[in-house]
Parts: sequence; C-alpha cells; structure tokens
Amino acid sequence: MLELAIRTSDEPISPDQYRHTATHAWWMGTCFVGDELCAHYSEHLLQQWTPADPAQDWLLDREMTGRMQWLCGDGAAAVEAGFELADQWPTGRFRAPHGDFYAELHGHVPAARPGSWSNPTASFVAALPRDPDAMLQRLIDDSPPGRGYTGPFQSAVDALRTCAVPAEVRAVIYAALRELPAVTLGESTDLDGETHPTLVHDDGPVRSELLISPVDGQYTGERDTVRRPARVGPPVGTVVAETAVSTSVVDVLGSPPGF
Repeated sequence: MLELAIRTSDEPISPDQYRHTATHAWWMGTCFVGDELCAHYSEHLLQQWTPADPAQDWLLDREMTGRMQWLCGDGAAAVEAGFELADQWPTGRFRAPHGDFYAELHGHVPAARPGSWSNPTASFVAALPRDPDAMLQRLIDDSPPGRGYTGPFQSAVDALRTCAVPAEVRAVIYAALRELPAVTLGESTDLDGETHPTLVHDDGPVRSELLISPVDGQYTGERDTVRRPARVGPPVGTVVAETAVSTSVVDVLGSPPGF
C-alpha cells in the first residue's frame, strides 16, 4: 500500500497576527425553471483573515468573476425567467468576531459557535484523539457513513477546509483516512496548475479528492466529481466543485501576503 509521506508543520502566528486564506473556486449552484432543475457552475475568489484570537474581528472578502457555465437544464430558459448569477451568492466584504459574518443577515449578534468538524475550535481540536485508529473511530461515531454527502471522510474535509487544524492533528487525520476502504492515495493538479498529493474517496454520489500541500501538509484544495447517475442533476463524470487554496500569516487585517 502506498504511504502518505507528508510532513506537517505550521507557520508560527503571534497574538496580533492573522491567518490569510485565499481560495480560488468553481462551485455548483441550482435553480428551477418550472419543474426542471438547472445546475450552474461559477467561479469565485475568496480571501479570509482569521485572527489568532477568534473573539477578535475576522474579515471575509468574497467576489465572483462572472465566469460560469451550465451543467444541466435549459440555461437560456433560466435566464429568460430572471436568473441572475449575482443573486446566488453573497459578495462583498464581511467583518465580524468569531467569523460570524452573516449574523446581521440572520438577525442575531455575532457569537461564538460550538466546536464541531466544520468549526474546529481550539477546545474541539484539543479533545480529538492523537491515535489514528481512535481518530477514525471518532470520525465514524460523529458522522457514520450514510446517504448523500455525509460520512467520516466528508467530516474530516470539513475540518481541514478551515485551515485551522494544527499540524499534529492533521497528520493523525490523514493517517486515519488512509484506513477507510474507499480511500486511495494519488496525485491531482489543482485549478491553478499545481500538483499535490491527494487522498481520493471514491464512494457515494461523488468522487472526492482532498489535495494536500507537500510542503507543510496543509489542506490546499479539493475536487468533487459525479460518480453515479441520478434522476436529476449533472451526468456522471461532471466536476461539481473544485478549489485551490493557499495560506499564510500576515500582520494587518485586510492586507494580502507580502504587504
């Protein structure tokens, strides 16, 4: 069996610095024209500044390039019926403590959220096992394999996608995921043309690829491809989500790396 020979490390971050995460993404969205499902695929650019202290202000910059394509359904009919890509995703700059960027939109005051796989707070991470077998069991217990986009692999990716999981724990998660029967090790090229070691989960409705930095073992993107036919939606072989992600540490909220 091939081994995932990835060293994990973290760039030091001081109390007054921020983790900068840049994401280049293509994501699928859907709309209906009458009873017909139409799926669109659009390009997104995101930057996020996460403070060392999560109670301080975070900053999210979201934009869409306007590039898109239709994956299924009658796109022309959708446009004629009033479809506007700009209406599908929130864009602009959002600032809030705890990363609760849409608190005002949802009518509440920004607040800390409970720790989870999708929100790996320091306390949540501290309670995770440091043994790969125990980590896998924890993932299975928290998110047993099921229908749709659920299961231990997806939960692990949810956590890694935040780029907030420390190096020691990332290494344990990668080792745990290698024990899943549907997971293999390979290589994939991301949206920006960079090649990375990849854990591939070939099960369920999509084939999911988790791209890993060979430098520090950080999450660096993913790709989801339809792998089984469905009554509605894009055909088998269609890529429905793809990202390329880079991280660094910066001194100023809102400033990109190097400034």
